[in-house]
Amino acid sequence: MELRQLASFLAVVEEGQFARAAARLFLSPPAVTGHIQRLERELGVQLLERSPIALTPAGERLVPHARTMLAAANAASDAISDLRTDEDLPLRVGVMAPGSAELTPAILRAFRKVQPNTPFSVENITFAEHTSALIERKVDVAFVRPPPDDERLRVDVLTTEPRVLIVPSTGPVADADAVRLSDVLDLLFVCLPECAPRVFTDYLYFSSARNGMPPRCGVDEVATIQDVLTSVSAGRGTGAALHSFSRLYRWPGISFVPVIDAPWAQSALASRRDDTRPQVQAFRALAARLARELGPRLASASELIRSAPEPKA
Repeated sequence: MELRQLASFLAVVEEGQFARAAARLFLSPPAVTGHIQRLERELGVQLLERSPIALTPAGERLVPHARTMLAAANAASDAISDLRTDEDLPLRVGVMAPGSAELTPAILRAFRKVQPNTPFSVENITFAEHTSALIERKVDVAFVRPPPDDERLRVDVLTTEPRVLIVPSTGPVADADAVRLSDVLDLLFVCLPECAPRVFTDYLYFSSARNGMPPRCGVDEVATIQDVLTSVSAGRGTGAALHSFSRLYRWPGISFVPVIDAPWAQSALASRRDDTRPQVQAFRALAARLARELGPRLASASELIRSAPEPKA
């Protein structure tokens, strides 16, 4: 049970709508929905009736305890706030694995070397946390793909790469040298959580080529690249990724197939626009410099896709 889950629960109870609760918390409605769904799963009971919004008996019982827990957390934070400065806080680096390919570990190593006195931690973030991990202040900077489209965030593009499918090695396109988007759209894809942001679902499912038609999705819900690889290797769906994944992952039962006419996509470092701490700006500057210096070497590997043969008829 997390405080942000309780905050979302109380906001919906008090506002009577998911949309108003999301606006109050500066979150997206899917993020609020996801918080409450996870809270209900953890507790093993339904807390809210959805249409219309109403508390269940379990929800009624939870409300006073949730308010007490949030009040206690706020009181604890207020008690020490005058002793803390932003410069004292560790830098929390979120990584939606594998981040920006080989750039990610290179940037982390370089930052430790040039800022040895700046404490930092590395936090794993899921597809559903593509934007919310930053907005909800779980992390301070984040390696994500594709770049978020939220005006509250600042984005530094680090790589621009061709797209590949992640397919079962025994599947119908596994032996193809390459495929086109027209070959991709009818495949069965892995299923993303409902609270995954639109920009990420559009990226994974090649939505720009679907003319509004939804993808066919399997039964496996995936939140990380490890989930995708597990589902695909079991023959239960198809994934999609950046070209660098084919260098980074060797997983039994999967194949990577280039999608030669798909728009190239980007990985990025994102941070909050209102976070002007020196350590955040230093991390951004270092990441941008290494992307300029190391990026051409990584891009040379992606250039190989341009010479890939045409898909067989």
